[in-house]
Amino acid sequence: MNAKAKLFSYDTVDSPIHRLSGLTKLICFLLLTFAVMYSYDIRVILLMMVFSIYIIKISKIKFSQIKLMVIYVLIFVLTNAIISFFFAPEMGVEIYGTRHPIVKLYGRFALTQEQLLYSVTKLFKYVSVIPFGIIFLLTTNPSEFASSLNRIGVNYKAAYGVALTLRYFPDVQRDYRDISLAQQARGLELSRKASLGNRVKNGLLIIIPLIFSSLDRIELISNAMDLRGFAKSKSRTWYTARKMTREDHIAITVSTLIFLGTVAVSIFINQSRFYNPFI
Repeated sequence: MNAKAKLFSYDTVDSPIHRLSGLTKLICFLLLTFAVMYSYDIRVILLMMVFSIYIIKISKIKFSQIKLMVIYVLIFVLTNAIISFFFAPEMGVEIYGTRHPIVKLYGRFALTQEQLLYSVTKLFKYVSVIPFGIIFLLTTNPSEFASSLNRIGVNYKAAYGVALTLRYFPDVQRDYRDISLAQQARGLELSRKASLGNRVKNGLLIIIPLIFSSLDRIELISNAMDLRGFAKSKSRTWYTARKMTREDHIAITVSTLIFLGTVAVSIFINQSRFYNPFI
């Protein structure tokens, strides 16, 4: 299966991140995400962005695997920045307590240094946190992650549901691709040669059979689990369970230090979640 087909799925690769346990990656993901979302210091956020790009590199994740997600993220963050400006053009001024106009736009809309800093900081927050989610999704074996959740006290039925959800993405993607190719072989036009309206209408001819195939898969999995007596016992064993290693402890320690460092910068240096260069 090519990289494109594995867009949303776990891929077995020998990398330092893949070798970590699912529990470790969950803890690190939460700590690093909280660190980014807590701080509005653009200096800290830029460092976190560089760190997330470095982690992607050592995870051996190919750009072809995340290209579509990168496009969606860019569209989201740019749309969010534009909408935030139109609904609250003076938010930066309210936060930083000063006003340094750059250019007058229209009516009450004026671009200020404070608003620009706030918007850029918010944009980089999203750009910094999304890679951690991508890394977690593409480097974590769903079954091994479910076993890790069960080890920390999560009910094994809920943990198994999480594993099924993670496995569902590549299945849906594969079915969509198969149905699309089958429809195109019958003469259904989905390329740019067709008008936008026709492409939307033809796309529905793919979505409908995709929904029915998904419902069939759900029924098949449910019947298989019932036949095997799933949820009859209070506990279960896991074939993919993995013990914590030295690398896991190092990763958790580094993530904890990054989180505490971010909080310390906000409390002791900035004395606020916001970095204010205007005072």
